[in-house]
Order: sequence, then structure tokens, then C-alpha cells
Amino acid sequence: MINRIVAWIITGFAVALFSQPPAPNDQLFRLPRITEEIHLDGKLDEPVWKRIAPLPLTMNSPTFGGTPTERTEIRIAYDDNYLYASGAFYDSDPSGVRANNLIRDGVNFSDDRFALILDTFNDNENALGFLVNPAGARADFTVYNDGESNRGPPLNFSWNTFWDAAVTRTDEGWFVEVRIPFTSLRFQDHDGRVIMGLIAWRAIARKNEVLTFPAIPTKFRWGTYKPSIAQDVVLEGVYSRKPIYISPYVLGGIEQTPELNANETAYTIQQKLTRNVGLDVKYGLTSNLTMDLTLNTDFAQVEADDERVNLTRFSLFFPEKRPFFQERAAVFDFNTGEQSRVFYSRRIGLGPGGELIPIYGGIRLIGRIGRWDMGFLNMQTAPYDAADLPSENFGVLRFRRQVLNSNSYVGTILTSRISTRGNINLVYGFDGIFKVKGDDYFSINWAQSLDSDSLQALSLPRQNTGRLRIAWDKRTDRGLFYRARLGWSGDEYNPGVGFVRRVNFTRLLGQIGYGWYPGKESLLFKHSLGIQASGFIRNSDQQLETGEVGLEWRAGPKIGGFFRFQTKLNYESILDTFYLSSDAFIPAGTYQFWDNSFFFLSPFGYLVRFRLNGNFGYFYDGTRYSFSISPTWSVSQHLELSSDFQYNAVDLPKRDQQFRATIVRLRVKYNLNTRFFMSTFAQWNSFAERITLNFRLRYNPKDGNDLYLVYNENLEYGNENDMPPPPLSQNRTILIKYTHTFQRAF
Repeated sequence: MINRIVAWIITGFAVALFSQPPAPNDQLFRLPRITEEIHLDGKLDEPVWKRIAPLPLTMNSPTFGGTPTERTEIRIAYDDNYLYASGAFYDSDPSGVRANNLIRDGVNFSDDRFALILDTFNDNENALGFLVNPAGARADFTVYNDGESNRGPPLNFSWNTFWDAAVTRTDEGWFVEVRIPFTSLRFQDHDGRVIMGLIAWRAIARKNEVLTFPAIPTKFRWGTYKPSIAQDVVLEGVYSRKPIYISPYVLGGIEQTPELNANETAYTIQQKLTRNVGLDVKYGLTSNLTMDLTLNTDFAQVEADDERVNLTRFSLFFPEKRPFFQERAAVFDFNTGEQSRVFYSRRIGLGPGGELIPIYGGIRLIGRIGRWDMGFLNMQTAPYDAADLPSENFGVLRFRRQVLNSNSYVGTILTSRISTRGNINLVYGFDGIFKVKGDDYFSINWAQSLDSDSLQALSLPRQNTGRLRIAWDKRTDRGLFYRARLGWSGDEYNPGVGFVRRVNFTRLLGQIGYGWYPGKESLLFKHSLGIQASGFIRNSDQQLETGEVGLEWRAGPKIGGFFRFQTKLNYESILDTFYLSSDAFIPAGTYQFWDNSFFFLSPFGYLVRFRLNGNFGYFYDGTRYSFSISPTWSVSQHLELSSDFQYNAVDLPKRDQQFRATIVRLRVKYNLNTRFFMSTFAQWNSFAERITLNFRLRYNPKDGNDLYLVYNENLEYGNENDMPPPPLSQNRTILIKYTHTFQRAF
């Protein structure tokens, strides 16, 4: 059966491959071309701005189509070298304008904001975002998966490019000018004619009011970022450039670690001086294809992972934080269900326990070749003796293109992991997303892994090394919505550069619900009610392993914020005992239990805001109570204080066992101005008996130039009875890193 489905996928892929590309959108919005110089100062006093008609805006929230409460004028223009935007954001209460953030890329949704979303390749799937707040703080980011996400904003803020913005504030409101060089955008021109998607919007935080161009239906959860509903705009006489950016770095510091002496009677502190240099190069090979080279890659400035407590028998998924791997990461997306994926960049340069593994360097190619979007990445790591890891080569090759219509595509992926010891892991896959009608989408993907033995024997890959996912979704929050999933995984499926939560299953999932937008008189902007059922069936014995049936209610008040409540019945069949800790475990057996969860997000437009979530109910043959609160206080635009408090309590009275774990995080962010930033991050994990400390100072005199001072320390307690007792500090590092970028366009 699985082989037959795979044959259908490959056949369908071949048919779509030779289909005609989707017809261009005839309803184009022509942006005005200018010849006058614009002095970027945020004053909007150039005569050319007055000759350009402002974009027609529509209120998106709190009431779709309502009358804007504040006068707003957004204008867009371009010349040979730049795309310009201006915003005149009048406000009847200028003291109510929110500007709590000065950090580059430190987006604060409690701020007033002006944003441009540009689907530069007009592929209705990916976009670039540019955002400015009234304090002049800028953020640039990428949008992926057509703005579709059930977890959080489908945005990646690790993408950075070169652009400028200037802001002024008066007793009438705030005013902004934005200038984006065409060298900072990747797009296709046809004899100087460029078509791209555009979304522009203003957010008034204290009113939870968003005004957009074009009018964006409220039925989409992240509609203000959604490339497929952007307005197609045309630019004439604009040609792609081939810029080159050369960014060398130098790094120096000291690392202190304890080491047991030869007699094993005491620990001595070993000091290691760190001196390093490296290089990153970004070059436009063609007008549509960019190459990145990295040598002696370093990520000393990256913040530590959040401490987590795992109450499942599966691996935890940690997000990628390293900028090199996050930039344009959506190109390599190949999701195979839940958080599992064929390519997971944290496999590169990070050991199984989170150890940093040196990276010799690598290459990345991203862009478009003809009608194909293309991504290629290849990295080489150094051997890591502490974990007995050899030098390894990691590769991923991704192709995808539009077919049938502007919201459908097919793609393929190939990943490789090859070690100097001769171990080889390859994975190939095919996928496609097809807009069937209206908001209905059908998606399918297949991936299969191959190991050294099968490659050396030149034998056909076994069926049990594959993974299949089929999905049907109605992508809307208004009216009836639904989704269905069919998943299958063989027991030997092993993506060496990927992430997998579980294998050897057949999965079925169904969800149906209804969403309401009550209208002007209601206090709610929208709410929905849905029911979902899912099950994982073990392929080995055809028995249900995990099952869930649940009811969920979501609500979004007009003042902002969000609330979700879910109650569900769980079924678990466990073949092997799994441990929560050394003295708390769940025996093999079958279990049925109810649990409940809630999540509350306070309105954004307040100086003090918070997230609150919790789980309570039964847990296998015991009970569970988990609680988390995350307050944030914007003391001023220079200082922000935030924390997370998590408490987990599991009681297993049948075995007189209990599990307790508390995690506390504290963050202090201080910004002298938009160029100078300091942060302190401290974490305490009671279960791991560990405290981690992180301090970062960043000076960013201009785009591409950064000076970092970084301090990290890991403290471990609870082992005082060991002989000899180890020191409290297990690792301490202090590093200084400077990066300077040289640029030129051809």
C-alpha cells in the first residue's frame, strides 16, 4: 500500500513538473517612480511626498471595515536604487503613542508599529518584513509558510539586511521615512519590470487597532503577514543587483573549567585562552541567486537555550537560535508531522548534550533558477573528542516551484550526513501543497532514509525506512474550518540531519470547528469552538499507542490578547517503563485519563503584560498540576524587565512517588539607544539543580558592524556529597567578538 502511494506521489510530481506556471495577476498596482532626492529625516517635508496619493487603508481590527480612529497616511515610491515608504501617523493623544523598545530586531508588540511586507519573488509563500516603531527601533524578518502557523507568529527575526529608517515625533503624532536599497532585496526582473507582493500596515497598540493595505480578511490568524493576499505591485526600470558583503570577525576571551587532579583528591581550575578569526561572505552570483560562504564559523553571541522540563517519553524540540542557520531557513522547510522534519539545523555544530562542536566552514546557495526556488547548504564540522564524534559533512539540497495556480507548489529535498569514519546517511523526499478551492488546501510529502549498508549493497531502500504525511486543511478562522491528517512512519526511518519525535506508527487526525466574528457591539473580536480526535497506531502490533479526543475554545478580545481552553481524554499504551526522574516512573501498561489546559495572553498595549498557562487533571495513573506565568514590564523605552516562573507537580500515589520541578528565568534588557544594548539572562532549574547565567553587551554602530561582550556561567549544586566535592561553577567564559562588514554592489 505504501509503495503504491509513493508511486502516486512521484507520478503526480512529474505531471506537475511539466505543468504550465500560474498566470500572472492582471490587477496590478503601479507604484510611483520618482526622480527627486529624499532626505531621510522623518520630517516628510519633501514636495514629492505631497504629490503621491496615500494608500487606501482598511481597519483590520478591532472591527473589520470600521472607521479608523486616527488619521493615517502611508505612501510608497521608488527610484533607480531604492524603495521608499513614508508614514504620517497622526494621533489625537500623542502621549498615548507606545514606544517601549530600542533594540534592533527586539520586536515589542506593545509598541505602535509601521510595517512593510514584501513578497519579492511574488511566490505567495515567502516574504521579507521591515518594521519601525516610534522610537526609531527597526526590525527585519522573513515570513514563511504563507503566514500559516498554529503555534506562534510565522516569522524569523534572525534575517538581517541593510536599510534605513528615520522617525520624528511631534504633538500631532509620529512620522517615519523608510529607505530600502534594491541591493538588499532579491527579486526577478524581466527587462527591468518587477512584480512583487506588498502589504503595509499601521498598528496603534493601546487600541489594538490595525490599518492595512490591501484590505486583509480577518479569517486568517496571521493575515497581516500573509504573502498570498498581498497586493501585486509593479515597478518599471528596476534591475536586480549583485552585491557582495565581506564580514570578517575576531574573537578573544578566556574559559575556566574544573578538572580532577591525577590523584582524584581535588579539583583545579583550568584556564584556556580563546583566540579566533573567521569570515562570512555574501555574494550575488546572479540577479536571483545568492551565495554565502562561512569559514571558522562562530556563534559566541547567541543566547543560551531556555531550560525545559520533559514530561513525555519523547525528545524535546529546541528552536534554532544561530543567525547563519536561521536566515532564509524557510527555504529548507520539509515538515513530516508535528515538529518532525527532514532538515533540522541544530544537528550541525551541536552535540547530543548541546555541546558546541567547532565548524570548519560551509557554503549556502539560496535564490531562484528559472521557475525553481532553490536552496543548498553544505557544512563541515571538526572532530569532537569529548563526545567521541568524528568530523562530519552535512548537506541539504532543496528545490520547489509553483504549479497549477499561484498558491500551489511541488518540491523535492535531499539531505546527507557523512562522517570520516565512513558512516553515511541520506534522505530524499518529495512534497507538494495544492490550493484546491477557496481556502481548502491539500498537502502531501514522502521522505525515505538510506544508510551505509543499503548504499554499499546497492539494494533498493526498504519500505520501513520511509515516512508519509497527507493533509487536508481549510485555512480560515471564520465559519466552518476543518483539517484531516494521515501519517505513517517505518520503524527504521532515520533522518540523520532531521528531527523525529517517534517512528513506527500510523496516525489519523481529524478536527472540525466553527469561528465567529461577533461584530461591532461585542467585546470579542473573534472566537472559535472546535473538536479534535487523533490516534497513533503501532505498526508492529496494530494497537492504539496514543489517542486523544478534545474540545477547544479560543477567544480574542477587541482590546487585544488571547485566551484558549482545552479539555481532552487521553489514551496511552506503553510497552516500556519511562522515567520522569530516578525515583518517579510510569510502568508499562495502558492508561486513560482526562486533563485540561488553558492559555491567556494579556493585551499588548500596556506597559505591564503577561502570559499565563497551565495544565491540570490526571496524568497516567496519577495527577498533574503545571503552572506558568511570564510577566513583562516596560519600565521605559530604555529598560525592560521580564521573567518566567514554571512549576510542575506530578503525584503517583499508587507507588508513593512524586515529581517536582521549578524553572525560573529572569531577563533584564537595557538600551542606551538604538545602537547600544545590554541584556542579563539568569535561569534556575530545580530538577537539574542547575543555574545558568548569561550577560551580553552589543554595540551596533551601523548595519553589519557589531561588537559583542559575552559572559556565560553554568553553576551546578546538589552534589556536595560527592568525593571530592566539585566546585559550584562548572564552566565560565568571557568573550569579546567584533564583526565588520565591507560591501559593494555590481
